[in-house]
Amino acid sequence: MTTIFRLASSSSPSLRHDATPHNFHIRKTSISNTFSFSSKNSLSFKRILTSGGSRRFIVAASPPTEDAVVATEPLTKQDLIDYLASGCKTKDKWRIGTEHEKFGFELGSLRPMKYEQISELLNGIAERFDWDKVMEGDNIIGLKQGKQSISLEPGGQFELSGAPLETLHQTCAEVNSHLYQVKAVAEEMGIGFLGIGFQPKWERKDIPMMPKGRYEIMKKYMPKVGSLGLDMMFRTCTVQVNLDFSSEADMIRKFRAGLALQPIATALFANSPFTDGKPNGFVSMRSHIWTDTDKDRTGMLPFVFDDSFGFEQYVDFALDVPMYFVYRKKKYIDCTGMTFRDFLAGKLPCIPGELPTLNDWENHLTTIFPEVRLKRYLEMRGADGGPWRRLCALPAFWVGILYDEVSLQRVLDMTADWTLEEREMLRNKVTVTGLKTPFRDGLLKHVAEEVLELAKDGLERRGFKESGFLNAVAEVVRTGVTPAERLLELYHGKWEQSVDHVFDELLY
Repeated sequence: MTTIFRLASSSSPSLRHDATPHNFHIRKTSISNTFSFSSKNSLSFKRILTSGGSRRFIVAASPPTEDAVVATEPLTKQDLIDYLASGCKTKDKWRIGTEHEKFGFELGSLRPMKYEQISELLNGIAERFDWDKVMEGDNIIGLKQGKQSISLEPGGQFELSGAPLETLHQTCAEVNSHLYQVKAVAEEMGIGFLGIGFQPKWERKDIPMMPKGRYEIMKKYMPKVGSLGLDMMFRTCTVQVNLDFSSEADMIRKFRAGLALQPIATALFANSPFTDGKPNGFVSMRSHIWTDTDKDRTGMLPFVFDDSFGFEQYVDFALDVPMYFVYRKKKYIDCTGMTFRDFLAGKLPCIPGELPTLNDWENHLTTIFPEVRLKRYLEMRGADGGPWRRLCALPAFWVGILYDEVSLQRVLDMTADWTLEEREMLRNKVTVTGLKTPFRDGLLKHVAEEVLELAKDGLERRGFKESGFLNAVAEVVRTGVTPAERLLELYHGKWEQSVDHVFDELLY
């Protein structure tokens, strides 16, 4: 039977390394075998897929399908700009999309889960809780249910990308439901999950690699462009929130506020003080790792603060970020070092003469890793993974600031005279000194106190009784002591310098 898809825009979250290639909400229909993406240039696409059997499988959801999306006319730079601009939504349609990653480990040995165990876990969750399986070739690599998805990072980090939801109560309920489902299956297998920002015990050589083609290309490329990229791939976990904007001007305001405050979020959620079984000298090793992963695609994006900034300037930046791959005929083609600008002109040596589709553009946008990332929504990317209360606190922090006009304006006023050098200094120093980082005539803690108050006020003005979700970080701000520093106190105290206890302390 032929199954047809029609696309509708959605702000569904995408994954840090492994977004579905186009973040459209897919609705089945049996009327016609075409679908279209509406933009000013009204591009139309065609795709035919076959399905069979009673359980629906979503085949190759991480790459495009083999005969995916052939544009009737070549993409232009304006199409790429329009693609980002199509994310603009009226305030009543703004949603909250939360993503988090966690480390699976064997409860007995504390060793990382192998792919075979992950496969068993994914199949178990699919069967017991009615998720659709996502396959790459013969391997299960994720699950999908409605607008939620579960995916695997390169080292088997288990990621939930939540649905776009209206309130933080819904978001936190979604996290709790997910953790319940994962634990129900994992505990029977002797598997636990750890909420932390960096693998505390095991070396990189101990971490299995997931059977996903794109990760092979990234693994080969990373050592060419930075010394810590492989650690980013295999040993980090984050929590992030994806938020909407109403217009280009609104996007710019939120982007700037998000970048300026990202070091404060990094400090509040700092939770990665151990490497290879001992303290590593950082409160957020995960955040530090991004400073030497790949300078072409990471960082604090100073151009966002230029007067000329807008969708077009972000497109220009992304066009010149070196690509990783193109997916054609069920294969990943290594295009590392070449740019999307070359691709747009039909000048990619890896696939001579071929032109990109919007799938290719969406895929490429997911391989750019700044502290705040623009797609058809904004992603706040500065926080370490952590226990479930902090998984609810991170979206609460950003929703209170960015979804409330008064708090957003206060933040923009507060940070307006921060220099590029100060923003860079904060981004680099908070990884070591957290809220104790000196800033102007005081400590970053004092700025964080004011910012947390603005987040709380913003949540209260929303009227959903959501400000309680900030309780998990209120103590961090009050004391100036990050979660990582609490772990270090335990390590040097009652844990008697054994990092193994963290697997109990931060077990979900």
